[in-house]
Amino acid sequence: MKIVLADDHSLFREGLKSLIQEHPDLEIVGETGNGRDAVKLCRELWPDIVIMDVAMPELNGIEATRQIVNECPGIKIIAVSMHSSRRFVVDMLQAGASGYLLKDCAFQELSMAISAVQSSQVYLSPSIASVVVEKIAGSADTEITVTSRLTPREREVLQLLAEGKSSLETANRLHLSVKTVQTHRRNIMEKLNLHNLANLTKYAIREGLISPDD
Repeated sequence: MKIVLADDHSLFREGLKSLIQEHPDLEIVGETGNGRDAVKLCRELWPDIVIMDVAMPELNGIEATRQIVNECPGIKIIAVSMHSSRRFVVDMLQAGASGYLLKDCAFQELSMAISAVQSSQVYLSPSIASVVVEKIAGSADTEITVTSRLTPREREVLQLLAEGKSSLETANRLHLSVKTVQTHRRNIMEKLNLHNLANLTKYAIREGLISPDD
């Protein structure tokens, strides 16, 4: 079974590699610390499973998962994250992830998660399973999140701008014109009722698009 690792923390990624290499039927065919590169690796290598961090630079795990599921049907995504809040779990599952592990227990649970998703099942860390139960039961709050407020392209622009990229850098990364990026930025601020880049960055952190230390 071919696996791609996508996590911007190299020490954690090395730990996962050590665990996976203990299983002769599992092969790591690619790794990256960048969400955009994770999508590229899937297009090129078409792995069976991607182990995906939720918070990554360039393109976060939620958006990367959504693109992989849409472009490469059949590839399974297992999310790994420090975040256990309902927003992150539900957004990842809605994006198409087949599993969600917390980083503090990922090493112990990874083998079980891989087996589950390989069998077309969903695997959730027991400590966060209640999050999904609440969502199904309708007890989740009805707050409108970034996913429903913005288009996919606007979410990509938002993340890059919040990470400190200029309009020109953002345009080059997304193969757009600077004018188009500026239009997206204006639309984002209008939709979110935000009036400066600092507030845009705070919003991106709160929504999990970037980490505070990105």
